Amino acid sequence: MTVAVPIAAHSPTAPPLRVEWRPLGSVDEAAWRALADRAVEPNVFYEPAFAVPATAVFGQDVSVGLVWSPTGQLLGLFPARIQRRYAVPPAVLTGWTHPYGPLGTPLVDRDDPEAVIETWLDHVASAPELPGLLLLPLMPDGPFAVALAAVLARRNAESAEFGRHHRAMLAPGVGRAAYLEHAVGAKKRKELRRQRHRLADGGDVAVDTAIHQAAIEAALTDFLSLEAGGWKGRAGTAAIRHDDIRQFVERAVAGLAADGKARIDRLSVSEQTVAATVTLRSGATAWTWKIAYDEAFAHASPGVQVMLDLTETLLADTSLGRVDSCATADHPMIDHLWRERLALADHLVAIRPTRSFALACRLEQLRRAALSVARTLRSRLHRR
Repeated sequence: MTVAVPIAAHSPTAPPLRVEWRPLGSVDEAAWRALADRAVEPNVFYEPAFAVPATAVFGQDVSVGLVWSPTGQLLGLFPARIQRRYAVPPAVLTGWTHPYGPLGTPLVDRDDPEAVIETWLDHVASAPELPGLLLLPLMPDGPFAVALAAVLARRNAESAEFGRHHRAMLAPGVGRAAYLEHAVGAKKRKELRRQRHRLADGGDVAVDTAIHQAAIEAALTDFLSLEAGGWKGRAGTAAIRHDDIRQFVERAVAGLAADGKARIDRLSVSEQTVAATVTLRSGATAWTWKIAYDEAFAHASPGVQVMLDLTETLLADTSLGRVDSCATADHPMIDHLWRERLALADHLVAIRPTRSFALACRLEQLRRAALSVARTLRSRLHRR
């Protein structure tokens, strides 16, 4: 569906922007890639090389709001699904995240992000087939959130925040040269050197970085094998155990590698890979998406060792502004290496005026409480 919506109220004389709500897989990829390169805040998980293969596994019910300029330039991309999120109404238009896509920032052109956001919200408000409640999950504090807050303030829109947390981030600023020396205490550095020597007792220790497509394929095979040999393999969640997920991972990494936006770093002992990381990139931001290690070498902390090597490489790349760890909050490993924190939250917004927003907030609280109890019970059962 296509609707012409007047541009945001602060630019009343501008031509109207055009808004579409359509299946995610039908978006022109050239226009999509161009928008990703101009986004006010990058999100590699919403780039076509990643998002298109992900739809087959995690996004079959996902559509996308597209905001176009009068000249046909794509200015905004808002992937979402209509969810019956609660046991009772109302329905919720929920931004797209999934277990392999831990970030929900829509792609919005950097030239006038407020106009694009407001145009999209105007469309949602006027479209009877779309819910009047919008949930934007895993939204970081950043330029998009600032623009969204300004738009919501102008609209006097009700909004609420849920699940605020922080995850480790590498954002060294001007302190790149001595970052690890300051971030990791002397005692811990000594212990890490001792563990490195223990690795070397088994043979030559080497680090290899795969960037080009041909090398990426072999390196990804190593990574998937390592992952399957660890706790994810025992839990049945390793990507290689599920053909659809494996194929998605292979396509996404290969597609990003073709644009120079993926790398795999492997730590080996006597040419045997003992740890590997998969890092993705968009613009000046990178994401340490996945890590795996050989548990037979756990005494020497190969996962920490490969992250140390990767950190030094990332610090040397002055074109990178920050690296998102994609880790859980309070992660016991990466929190002690990377000292900066990325704040994220889920934002619930009333797009249309409603007297039931307080009820929606209460339902969201109850849903989260129930999920927390279920996770706790599941964890206890697994420990038995």
